[in-house]
Amino acid sequence: MKEIKIFTRNLNLYYGGKQALKDITLDIPPNKVTALIGPSGCGKSTFLRVLNRMNDLIDHVRIEGEVVIDDVNIYDRQIDVVNLRKRIGMVFQKSNLFPKTIYENIVYGLKIHGIRDKKTLDETVERTLKQAALWEEVCDRLNDPGLSLSGGQQQRLCIARTLAVEPEIVLMDEPASALDPISTAKIEELIHELKKKYTIVIVTHNMQQAARVSDQTAFFYIGELIEYDKTTKIFTNPSKKQTEDYVSGRFG
Repeated sequence: MKEIKIFTRNLNLYYGGKQALKDITLDIPPNKVTALIGPSGCGKSTFLRVLNRMNDLIDHVRIEGEVVIDDVNIYDRQIDVVNLRKRIGMVFQKSNLFPKTIYENIVYGLKIHGIRDKKTLDETVERTLKQAALWEEVCDRLNDPGLSLSGGQQQRLCIARTLAVEPEIVLMDEPASALDPISTAKIEELIHELKKKYTIVIVTHNMQQAARVSDQTAFFYIGELIEYDKTTKIFTNPSKKQTEDYVSGRFG
């Protein structure tokens, strides 16, 4: 198996005249959870959105450097961005369900890609709800509105919808920050299971969560990557004083 799934080299990003990411060089391994930590406004979510080109949707964004996934520079002009985003799923901080049924939320992406076969759609719904640890809770109410579910269930439904198009990479931007502790624990268990099949990159403000769910941790501060290492090292024996001060709660 390849040791690196995603890497960035000398990545700089500007919003107009403001530089949001400064010279980020980072290797992300496959089938691991990589956590991005740091105070608000430090560039974590911006970096996450670089990985599936969601910053393309923002005016006056300029990117320099390389972002390579499976040996392909995803900012190459020949890249099909729609196909890229199919390979790289995204789960947001707040569940962003469509005003449709549970079933229709999951199959939405498949239908966009032209898949209409009912057996395929049915199988995908069952498979992804099981992957998202939600099947037992909703299997007899697939025609209910997705928005009728609890907050934690809605977030797991968003994860099921992301998995439906069979991505290789799943990006998560604070997926549990709006949830209660029980729902958060379910999401964390889910992340642990999903890394067997997917490469996961997660932004979190919660230090304990980063320590619990991730294999690697990257600490960002004011657009710079301060330190990147195995999670156990970042939290028990970081190399940089800035990292130590942040993870121990002395600042940020």
